Amino acid sequence: MVILIIIKDLTEVASYYFASKIILKRLKKSIIVVLYKEGKKNYSLLSSYRLITFKNILVKVLEKHVANIMSKAVEEYRLLF
Repeated sequence: MVILIIIKDLTEVASYYFASKIILKRLKKSIIVVLYKEGKKNYSLLSSYRLITFKNILVKVLEKHVANIMSKAVEEYRLLF
């Protein structure tokens, strides 16, 4: 029951931001962690490192919401058939 309230609120917030074309700068930020790959001989090369990106969780939720809306529209209007 609580999850339905959260989903409803998130949907309203997402709809507001998309309708008003507001994208918060904070939502665009992500954290990138650089890890070195073990066993490499030369760590001065970029290929010796792996980048791990952590996106803002709200962005992930909004992306999923938009993807669901687009998927429903594609199915409803048979855009790919």
